[in-house]
Amino acid sequence: MREIVLEQMERLLAEEAGVALLRRVEAGEWPAALWARAEELGLPLALVPEEAGGVGLAWADAAAMWQVLGRHAAPLPLGEAMLANALLAAAGLAPASGFVTLGTNAAPFGRHAAAVLRHDRGRLALHLPGSHAPQANIAREPRDRLTPGAMIAEGRLPPAWGGRAARLGLALLRAALISGAAARALALAVEWANTRSQFGRPIGRFQAVQQSLAVAAGEVAAVDVAVATAARALDARGMEGAAFEIACAKVMAGEAAQLVAAHAHQAFAAIGITEEHALHHLTRRMWAWRDEAGSAVTWATEIGREALERGGANLWADLTARDG
Repeated sequence: MREIVLEQMERLLAEEAGVALLRRVEAGEWPAALWARAEELGLPLALVPEEAGGVGLAWADAAAMWQVLGRHAAPLPLGEAMLANALLAAAGLAPASGFVTLGTNAAPFGRHAAAVLRHDRGRLALHLPGSHAPQANIAREPRDRLTPGAMIAEGRLPPAWGGRAARLGLALLRAALISGAAARALALAVEWANTRSQFGRPIGRFQAVQQSLAVAAGEVAAVDVAVATAARALDARGMEGAAFEIACAKVMAGEAAQLVAAHAHQAFAAIGITEEHALHHLTRRMWAWRDEAGSAVTWATEIGREALERGGANLWADLTARDG
């Protein structure tokens, strides 16, 4: 099932998404046709159990889907919809009809939402959309301030999900998106280095360029492993039980966003920031996602604080006992 869904996603985004669509989304357009296709495939319900009308995929499957989404610069908020519906299902609530966004401050694509999901220490409240103040991140993705309308459903998450489930889920989503975008940026840079010639040979044959791209490749591999490890831990131990792995993945993703973008733009030089080029759509999103759902510094501070609370004598045992 996982391979089928990933293949469907890749084909859908290859056919329907691209730089032209990304530019229209950044100008404020809702990708209605792409969203309709995603709903036809059942993708917003991928994490909802089959008995609740969903696909019933695992978190590891979802992370792989989010990486595919990141490789195409996430032209629609599918990851947020998947996470919101997973939270609703865990609380025993029916999946939302249409796109449901998360939160009210800097809500992803909030102006286009059919419903708004608020999470506060385990309590969920689903609202109709009310008024909104348009905002955007540095990638020009809508991140709107919402005033929710009437509440249409409410519930509580099971204790195993903890009180910060939405924040942890968003952190894993952003890490996976960065992982996918970084892999695509590296692939573009490698292709360019193998075709762009200077002084009679491809620039990829110069040692300095090879070394730069090798550093980027190492970062891509590291964040890919970190995301996969966090997703497996989430499947094994639940949201709160995987908090350490998710935090580590977000830290690694923040570092990768900075380094991979720098090395990719260095390979392309000025052409990578031209409006028609795909690279800057990826790197601007990587920079924006790096700071959303907690920055690398924020999550590293939480990891350090918890390690100090546990004490130095427990550090090695805590690390080696984890099976994520």
